[in-house]
Amino acid sequence: MYVKFEYLPSNSRVWVYQSEREFSDQEINFIAEKAIDFIDQWTKHGSNLKGSFTFKYNQFLVLAVDEGFNNVSGCSIDSSVRFVKELETSLEVDMMNKMNISFKDGDRINIVKMSDFKEFTKSNKITSETIVFNNMVSTIDELETQWEVSVNDSWHKRFLVS
Repeated sequence: MYVKFEYLPSNSRVWVYQSEREFSDQEINFIAEKAIDFIDQWTKHGSNLKGSFTFKYNQFLVLAVDEGFNNVSGCSIDSSVRFVKELETSLEVDMMNKMNISFKDGDRINIVKMSDFKEFTKSNKITSETIVFNNMVSTIDELETQWEVSVNDSWHKRFLVS
């Protein structure tokens, strides 16, 4: 059952999918329509899930579920992954590559391969103060407080040269 993202409690579970590029307005509308349809049919063993989605920077799709209403299961998570893979195919975009790292360069969002990220830290193109996106956050509260952080305050810190 779809609800507006802002109506979900802060402890709702989230999954962040980063696109390799920014979505166009037309693509945002397409994804939104498909996401509402998907969430309206999203279930756990036949029981409805209360969920939503939002976009960040027109490049990140965030799916969310209120587990206080009904917990997700492996099957329901699998169905959400299939949904995102269908979006990838329809839009010809990569949203599932966990080896890509996203960071800010001024107002611009950059997504690079992990190997390039490591090289950028060696050459000081990325420093401890560079803002990165921690797509491993698991709740709306973490999304709001721990998703967009400096390298020094994230798991990306391990790539910094000592």
